[in-house]
Amino acid sequence: MNYRLRPFREDDAVALSRHANNPNIASFMTNGFPHPYMVEHALNFIEYANRDQPVHIFAIEVDGEVAGGIGIHPQSDIHIKNAELGYWLAETHWGKGIATAAVKEMTEFAFRTYDINRVFARPFGNNPASQRVLEKAGFKQEARLAETIFKNGELLDELIYAFRKGR
Repeated sequence: MNYRLRPFREDDAVALSRHANNPNIASFMTNGFPHPYMVEHALNFIEYANRDQPVHIFAIEVDGEVAGGIGIHPQSDIHIKNAELGYWLAETHWGKGIATAAVKEMTEFAFRTYDINRVFARPFGNNPASQRVLEKAGFKQEARLAETIFKNGELLDELIYAFRKGR
């Protein structure tokens, strides 16, 4: 498994759009993740991913090419001690342990970088692969919210997984 996390670069746009333009990925993402996913979408996302300091949305590079993304999103107001984790990986790299390793690395980054106590993720109830990634990375399921997601004409459960500092 040869992967690394790094900031996105403008020259990632073609590979990013090629890997992201997959209904098997888009079906488990928010509607803000377009399908089809064009180079223009990739360029806009790369600009967005690099606007904050410190950068907290990274490319997952596999064998020298961007093959996914992972980000940590600190919360505000009464949720300020929490950060949400989001990620996706190109289908060609599923089942190789890359997503689990990236989630572990990003969780460590989150606790090192932000004054938080909890990192959480919200996979869809019909995405057991993402649930397994989180579980292998040490996350625990905290909740199942019945039929709170409406995606592709279907009501789906939302799961909440979390990793707490010091546990």
